[in-house]
This record gives sequence, C-alpha cells and structure tokens, in this order.
Amino acid sequence: MTLAARAREAARARPFVYEGLRAGVINYSAAARLLDVGDEEAVAAALRRYADELPDRDLSDGSARVTMHSGLGVQDSESDGAVEGLLTVGETTYVQDAGSLTGVAATGDVDARSLARVLGRLDAEGVAVAAAGVADGRLLIVVERRDGPDVVRFVEEAV
Repeated sequence: MTLAARAREAARARPFVYEGLRAGVINYSAAARLLDVGDEEAVAAALRRYADELPDRDLSDGSARVTMHSGLGVQDSESDGAVEGLLTVGETTYVQDAGSLTGVAATGDVDARSLARVLGRLDAEGVAVAAAGVADGRLLIVVERRDGPDVVRFVEEAV
C-alpha cells in the first residue's frame, strides 16, 4: 500500500479529519502528525491532493420540519396492547406520555448524514443523547427535558 493510500485510509478512519479535509479547514501538517502513517511532509502533501479530490460537503436544503415532543419515556415492558413508539432499538421503545425525556423530530429531507451532523453538533455542545435514529425521512433525537429547546435549534441548523 502506498503512503498516499495509507494517508487516505487513516483520514477516513477519523471522521473529523475527513470532514475537515472536505471543508477545507484542516491544518495538513497537524493532520499528518495525528495520522502518523509516515513522513510528515509526504503525508501532508498526500492529504492536500486527497482534499482536492473530495466532493463538497453535502448540506441539506433546509426543507425538513422540526418538532419537539415532551414526556417521552421507555415503554413499560409489562404493558399489554400495542403502543406506537417513536423510536425502537432492540427491546427498548420510546413512547410519548411515559417519562420526562424530550424527543426532537425532523421529517422531510433527512437521512443518516443528517443524523451524523446532528450528533456531531450535540457532542460539540456537550448534550447527552439518550437515543437517536433515522429512517424513511424521519429523524428522532431523545434528550433530557432541559436540553429540548437547544436541541431544536441545533437540529434546525443541521437539517
């Protein structure tokens, strides 16, 4: 494997480096030191060439509708009857009127990349996420109640 190929692979293995390359905001020498795959100057040059080949960042067109849902909680496993959940992962289903969590939903032009942008922003803001998912043009982030209004704003900005 060539040095350039190793540098590309290492950049893809660290999403923040890859996104920095796509956005054109990365310090190539610092990235080369971080990736530690060979001679720093050669790796920095390889990263510059790689950045030139990457597609522009795919930003949404802002057509998603964002709403907030209060009172989310985990469905009681003892309950009889079908309850329509907002998000199910494995055995855990989040439903309305079952707790003190808040769900922030986006519908429309959303996909896994939208979810990645939202989660990255929430991580940068220090917001703890209880659960998250995306499917069929719907995205849901479950957070503590006090974080709900801020998360609405962050989701609106990301989608």
